[in-house]
Amino acid sequence: MSLGSVRDLSIIILALESLVVGVLLSVLIVQVTRLIRMLRDEVMPILYSTQETLGTVRGTATFVSDRVVQPVVKMSSYTAGVRQAVSVLFGRNNGRG
Repeated sequence: MSLGSVRDLSIIILALESLVVGVLLSVLIVQVTRLIRMLRDEVMPILYSTQETLGTVRGTATFVSDRVVQPVVKMSSYTAGVRQAVSVLFGRNNGRG
């Protein structure tokens, strides 16, 4: 093989490699476009729904805390205070120390 033949063969190989890289780059661009479309069309509605659900859960937790837990805690503290007051007034030790 002469030097000219090697040069021509190298040019042909580089041209074919450039074509393959170009095709693969085109496929990559198409796949990225599909991924972006999927994220926009499928994932974003799921995220919005999740945010809405979290807002509902937060509201429910606040409501339960305000309407159920706080009154129960207050009643328990008043009951404990009354028990302690009765214990002190009547001199009961309730088996403690």
